[in-house]
Amino acid sequence: MLKRTVLFSAHQKLGGKLIDFGGWEMPVQYTSITDEHLAVRRAAGIFDISHMGEVTVSGPGAVEFLNQTLTNNLRKLTSGQGQYTLMCHERGTVIDDLYAYRLSTDVYLLIINASRIADDVAWLQAQAAKFTGPEVNLTDASHQYAAIAVQGPKVRDFINQCIPGASSAVMSLNAVSDLKKNQIASFHFENHSVLVASTGYTGEDGFEILGTDSAIQHLWDKFLAVGAPYGIKPCGLGARDTLRTEVCYPLYGHELDEQTTPIEAGLGFFVALDKGDFNGRSVLADQKANGVKKKLVAFKMTDKSAPPRPHYPIYVDGANVGTVTSGTQSPSLNVGIGLGYVPPEFAKVDTKLEIEIRGKRYAAVIVPKPIYKK
Repeated sequence: MLKRTVLFSAHQKLGGKLIDFGGWEMPVQYTSITDEHLAVRRAAGIFDISHMGEVTVSGPGAVEFLNQTLTNNLRKLTSGQGQYTLMCHERGTVIDDLYAYRLSTDVYLLIINASRIADDVAWLQAQAAKFTGPEVNLTDASHQYAAIAVQGPKVRDFINQCIPGASSAVMSLNAVSDLKKNQIASFHFENHSVLVASTGYTGEDGFEILGTDSAIQHLWDKFLAVGAPYGIKPCGLGARDTLRTEVCYPLYGHELDEQTTPIEAGLGFFVALDKGDFNGRSVLADQKANGVKKKLVAFKMTDKSAPPRPHYPIYVDGANVGTVTSGTQSPSLNVGIGLGYVPPEFAKVDTKLEIEIRGKRYAAVIVPKPIYKK
């Protein structure tokens, strides 16, 4: 039986085409992926992200525990700040990629991938059981929150009409629109308290909002009503995927998995080798110093072809050297684009590739990341 978010009936009413996504029945699109994608690039789009997981980590040992278990440096965060980070095995490979927010001195909120909730929580609990520092409390809070993402260049123009007033906790702000990139604060909405973060997965400005089922249901409707004159559209997983592929944001199960390290994925910026020991540090330090066997590259098709897709083979000079991890037709650029792993000697920008699509090979070229630039 597929799980459903609190917005399931809203998706049905709006004519959303529903699919199985990691065990959840979620909308892949409402009108078309291209329409929804371009709404986010030009105006505003709203996504149901209630399937994502939330874990709270609190107590006097929270920051020390998280710094031992995650790759980025949590000590850099003051209350109201967040950072992208990764959870790795001792062998350096990725269990999950996530966002970590500091809500107060000893309270952190982790936003984890929907398909990884059970694995992540079990792994964190096992790490906590071995932790010898001060007290740490771990709570899987995934059932306490529903969530939406509102993304696009016009969202700041109307978000204060949807969630009016100053912040109530976490950090002091006069209005939601005062949130800067990677900041989070609590605001009153109707009789509820909601957390609003200025982050996203599209390459556009925007916000992610977490709250009770009731708050998120009301906010979904309010955003669609207030945002209508600004061109807001409900958006499905299809547009979420094309948007993040254009800006080269990784997706767990595609660019990241338990056979791949953050260094191979080009995410070394989020690995703080200078903060002391943490899970996987020795392997990641070695890869940073001595190189890797595979590298994630971005490419554009230079031949007219059907869109590249995950698992398609990548060729250089007639030899199969790698595999596509994500691929699509870019609605912004109107060309086939993708991400894939190749050996480092073939990873330079402007390297000519061929992608095998439906049994035929088509020309492509490695391009700098992100593929789409504003």
